[in-house]
Formats: sequence, structure tokens, C-alpha cells
Amino acid sequence: WGKPNNLAAGDHAHCGTPVWRAKGLTCVCFKPKGSHARICINLTSQQEQRLNRLKHRTKIQFDASRQDHQEALRALWSATYPGQELQSLVSDQWKEMGWQGKDPSTDFRGAGFISLENLLFFAKTFSISFQSLLRKQAGKRAVWEYPFAVAGVNVTFMIVQMLDLDAIKPRTFIRAVFLQMLSENEWAFDLLYCVAFMIMDKLWLDRNASYMEFNDILKLTRCQLEKEFLMDDVLRIEDMPSFTLLT
Repeated sequence: WGKPNNLAAGDHAHCGTPVWRAKGLTCVCFKPKGSHARICINLTSQQEQRLNRLKHRTKIQFDASRQDHQEALRALWSATYPGQELQSLVSDQWKEMGWQGKDPSTDFRGAGFISLENLLFFAKTFSISFQSLLRKQAGKRAVWEYPFAVAGVNVTFMIVQMLDLDAIKPRTFIRAVFLQMLSENEWAFDLLYCVAFMIMDKLWLDRNASYMEFNDILKLTRCQLEKEFLMDDVLRIEDMPSFTLLT
């Protein structure tokens, strides 16, 4: 596992086939789904502010010496195992959550602090779904299951790649759709993470996958997310068909 893999870098990885009609810093025009209608999305000041805040979040590395990062880690433990005391921030207890070792901070290196924020958001916002995935309660599970927490870090990394957040000019319809979602809800990225994790686990079960197939399942998860982004009536994360997987 270690650092998340560069699973789907490059335009060839996109499942949709949007055709770009123009590119610019503030206006993106595209031809959706083979039609000849052109749609233009102008970045509002709110969208720019929210996008910049999200970009900043993705740049913050986990720092075990920072008090707020330590508190976030303790909060994740409390939300995951209510009533069960954490002995130490470096403890074998973390392994039962699906970290590679006794110090979870080493597993954040690939996706940074936002991957911890995503897990914490999931645990607090959709606790039933979170606990179901954590405890592998749904379906027939593999003998060699994916480790829950490290899988979550990989999901964060995959979404950051998919949304192409670092590009100066938007290069994909997927990112344009996400900017619309971000204008609807500042927590769109975190909500998308929860949906993606649910899709990943469903695909895992549907395909009777095992540990060595995790990267393939993550690629399929990205593909499913992109397909749902391309649907005409999807303007918010809550509009995505797979949002109904969350409870």
C-alpha cells in the first residue's frame, strides 16, 4: 500500500468523452454528450474562493507535531470507536482501523491532512455507512480484505487526481461539473469522498475482489464517478445516483 498509486493520471483515464470548445481562466465551454449545444460555466468569486480553499487543504501535509492535527486524529478515533479509550497516538490499536502500523501519521504522506479530514467527516456525517464499511458488514467478504483506513487515503488521492485541482486552466468537464457542485455546497469534496468510498466497496463486493485487485477497483470507482458526473440532471453531489448508498 504505502503512498497512494498514480491510478488514473492523464486524459486516457477519463470514462466520459467531453469535447472542449474553448478554454480560459474564467470561462469553460464544452459540448456535452455529443450534442451541439454549448454550455458555459463562469467562475464566480464564490467558486474561486471555495476552489482556492480546497486547493489549500490538499496541500497541507499531516504534521504529528501540530496540536490541531493530533486533535483531529484523536477525534477520528473517538468517532470510530465511541467509548473506547485510545492509549496513545502511536499504538497498536490503530491497526484494527486498517492502518499499516501503530503510527497512522506515516500513512497520510500520500494524500496529506485532507485524507484524515475526509475520514473524520465520513465518520461524523454518515456514521452508519462508515461503521458498516469499517466492520465489513455488507455482503460476502474476501479472505484478504482491503485495510479500511489506508483505502480511505487512496480514495482521497484518487478524487484529487480526478478533479484535476492543480491545473491552472480547467482541462476536463469533470472539473467543471465539480465547480458547480462546489458552488452548491462548500463540503462537496468531502461528500464526494463518502460517495466514492461507498461505490468502491460496492464494486469490491460485486466483483468478489481481493486485496491484490484493489487498484483495479479504485480505477473502476473513478470511472463510475465520472459517468455520474456526466449525467444531465447531476448538479449537486446529492443528485448522484450513488448518493443513495449512504445512510
